[in-house]
Amino acid sequence: MKELLFEGKLVRLCPVNSEDDAKLYAKWSRDSEYMRLADMDPVNLYALPLVKDFLDKEEEDGCNFMIETIADNKRIGSIGLGGIDWADSCAWVGIGVGEKEDWGKGYGSEAMQLILKYAFTELNLHRVQLTVFDYNPRAIHSYEKCGFRVEGKEPDVMLREGKRWDVINMGILRSEWEQLH
Repeated sequence: MKELLFEGKLVRLCPVNSEDDAKLYAKWSRDSEYMRLADMDPVNLYALPLVKDFLDKEEEDGCNFMIETIADNKRIGSIGLGGIDWADSCAWVGIGVGEKEDWGKGYGSEAMQLILKYAFTELNLHRVQLTVFDYNPRAIHSYEKCGFRVEGKEPDVMLREGKRWDVINMGILRSEWEQLH
């Protein structure tokens, strides 16, 4: 039997439902720790209509999914490919597990593996890249487990609570991903 494209052992990737999922995003935006891990922009609170509009626009611009646990069908985060350059076969990936009680359980790593499989086998991409902040070692470790490698650092780009932090650029080529699988 063939492997399911959007389902692993722990999580599945599901389509975004902007009506229902906007409520989750709005809830997650109220957690400053989550927001500081997810984005370089200053933390902001987002109203439900604004989140819904954002999700509707994201659906037009990329390949975005919600991360849902298999054990209890609970939506715990999101993952997506954006900035897809079809001419060069490259894309950016972004992920966030918004429910803190689900951090460190392997859900994000498995979701990343699923989206990489989708990127390389279905979309025929050549390269997937991301940025991560050096104050997020858990994410860096997860990305390295998935095959990403550090390609460079942008020193002292971010200012958080009076301290400067590096932005780390990571990427994976389809050939590197294929060697792992």
